[in-house]
Amino acid sequence: MFTVTIQNKTYSVEKTQEGLQVNGKSIYWDLKWISDRKIHLIAGSRSLEAELIALDKETKTLKIRLGNKVSELQVKDRFDLLLEQLGMDTKASSALKEIKAPMPGLILDLRVKAGDEVKKGDVILVLEAMKMENIIKSPGDGLVKNVKVSLNQSVEKNQILIQF
Repeated sequence: MFTVTIQNKTYSVEKTQEGLQVNGKSIYWDLKWISDRKIHLIAGSRSLEAELIALDKETKTLKIRLGNKVSELQVKDRFDLLLEQLGMDTKASSALKEIKAPMPGLILDLRVKAGDEVKKGDVILVLEAMKMENIIKSPGDGLVKNVKVSLNQSVEKNQILIQF
């Protein structure tokens, strides 16, 4: 499952054995590739041509021309949606306030202390969960205000670990 946002409206899209479902409703399109960036599609009695104008893989944003109209699409796959549920999405990283435990576990290593400056991608701590070591990285730049856990401490899911 993934979501597509067009003009501030979000659609849930799921690929099934029968085809695509948008917001729980099956849709049937007849698609024919014209070139590597153009597609011709027939939906019901409508015939449209879609062209990919721009693609930003990092932000998962597409700019397409559908008929005579240009639209920007934001795509989120199941991993983006999971990160969003955990509060670790890119929106959260731009206004970095805290890092929460993604799962219950044991703090094996703490790499920061209050007053430390961290950059996006810096290793913050190591959390052991189900006998696996999970490296928790900073989702954005920030200044550590408070470390709410200590070495060898057990933590619960969604417990605040670090505050910025």
